[in-house]
Amino acid sequence: MKGKNEIKVIWPENLMQSVLELKHKGYRLVQMCATRLSDGFELSYTFALEYDTLVLRLIIETETEISSISTVYAPAFLYENEMKDLFGVKIKLITIDYDGSLYRVAEKTPFKEANNNG
Repeated sequence: MKGKNEIKVIWPENLMQSVLELKHKGYRLVQMCATRLSDGFELSYTFALEYDTLVLRLIIETETEISSISTVYAPAFLYENEMKDLFGVKIKLITIDYDGSLYRVAEKTPFKEANNNG
């Protein structure tokens, strides 16, 4: 039982359409994460159907605002609040938006700035 793994790079404006298509096909949301790049973020949305996984990957600039997928996959609100609170990713219309208070952190958006040490 070996599944296939695929990474699909998409434009931010195609995120919701891609997510809706996956939901319609029966995919479940597995995880979402953000990684800081020198001039923006890499966002990865991982979905699974049986043993197959598909990662939707977005590369966005720091000031780019994306739409929440929490209206399609309800648990996404936790991942989205994490990306927003820790990295400063601009996400609009999160169903449950903690607006910076999901985590208690000493520094606001501690991972927002790129690491200049490599």
